[in-house]
Amino acid sequence: MGRRKGGLDFTKDSRRRRKIRGRETVLMLLIFLAAVAVGVFVFLTLKERMNEPQEKLSSEEPTPVATPTEEPVVTGKEDGTEEQKEAGPFGMWVVPTKEDEVEVVIPTEELWMEDFVDTRTKTRSKGIYVTSDAIRNKLDYILNLIDETELNTIVIDIKDDDGRITYEMSGELIDRFGTARSFIPDIENFVSTMKEHGVYLIARVVTFKDPLLVRTEPKLGLHLSDGSVYKDYKGLGWLNPTEQEVLDYYVEIAQNIADTGFDEINFDYIRFPTEGKISELVYGDGEMTKIEAISAAVKYMCEKIKPMGIYVSADLFGAVIRSAVDQRIVGQDYQELALYLDYICPMIYPSHYSDGYYGIAHPDTEPYKMIYAALEDSNKVLSGIPEYRKRAEVRPWLQDFTASYLRHYIKYGPKQVREEIEATYDSGHTGWLLWNAAVNYTAGALMTEEDADYAYEHRPTPTPSPTPTIAIPTKMPNAGQYIDSPWKKGE
Repeated sequence: MGRRKGGLDFTKDSRRRRKIRGRETVLMLLIFLAAVAVGVFVFLTLKERMNEPQEKLSSEEPTPVATPTEEPVVTGKEDGTEEQKEAGPFGMWVVPTKEDEVEVVIPTEELWMEDFVDTRTKTRSKGIYVTSDAIRNKLDYILNLIDETELNTIVIDIKDDDGRITYEMSGELIDRFGTARSFIPDIENFVSTMKEHGVYLIARVVTFKDPLLVRTEPKLGLHLSDGSVYKDYKGLGWLNPTEQEVLDYYVEIAQNIADTGFDEINFDYIRFPTEGKISELVYGDGEMTKIEAISAAVKYMCEKIKPMGIYVSADLFGAVIRSAVDQRIVGQDYQELALYLDYICPMIYPSHYSDGYYGIAHPDTEPYKMIYAALEDSNKVLSGIPEYRKRAEVRPWLQDFTASYLRHYIKYGPKQVREEIEATYDSGHTGWLLWNAAVNYTAGALMTEEDADYAYEHRPTPTPSPTPTIAIPTKMPNAGQYIDSPWKKGE
């Protein structure tokens, strides 16, 4: 009974099912063969890849990029200046932990000055700032401080805030600009005297703030988008850090400084201005950021100056250690500049920080806490530089003046200044510089050379801190005004 009238044809249906099963078998066989072919191809490719030279593989590894924890908002005001919508500074750069670190091969072109043979001899500087006027009128006082205390370094104005070079020097650009003066009449004798007293000599050079040169060579100054020369609120001009002649001018000054016998050139005001219509500044190719402009200038000058046999340092705002906002405004990237400089000198005067910074109610009244917190912050930021890269040594500027213009301040005497020095040591640094515009330093804060060496060598390890480790919040109040020279606020 193969068929049933009025019912289904089972014989025909059976043949159809057999035909379908046959097609499915063929299809499965084709899929299997295709899978085998793909597997063989992948195996051969991986085998060939594994046999490639290791250097070819390593060159394709990604380079890690540091990112800020938070992006601040900067807006323009009606007068052209920039302001932050929220109280700054913000943007502490994330330093990767050991677990997060990625080992990368830096391209050869990034190994900056790889062939430079450094024959210079470092000094553990303990110094003071000195004006050219003090060299003429207070030299005995300065020498007595050097001879009777642990001080071994002076930082002297060689190009001042007005743009004047303080002793006669020459060079193609120096002669053309006519900026050299004779405020220090016998520089060779002065240098010789300092060397007889064992002094490490640092030449302070005010860099891009230069009203004198901008007046005589306005094309070298910063300009605004309307073509006019930029001037700050005091009517002073600033040089354009992307102008080649400007950078070569400082290289000429450095060569004179090296030939005269100085040990180091110290660049101050190596930044963009912070006043007026700074959002309208025109410089570079129009695409360059302020950070790129300052970093390129510092890199170029270091390349030219280091082979002269002198060290290169720069003074940076304390706020740029952790603040991406402040870095962008002034163009100082703390971590990147540390790759080029020999010494990085953050100006971490407690009086320059606003109430609440680092969680300290009134920073000027807590000198130890303030200096320690700032330098610990510096350590964290610079720890992001790989060990095989050269980095600048940190040598901070410390406060030796009383900021009586503040609402909350204390008188700085032997105890306060010494606390700043001890905080510097406790944070792992060995050198420091004291600032007092009137060149009246607190001798009571200084030890004799012998006592200082003994005290330093016999410090407890680790040195117990009189205060607990300071927790640094993500957000902090603004550091206050950009003040390069403390006395300008009334000192």
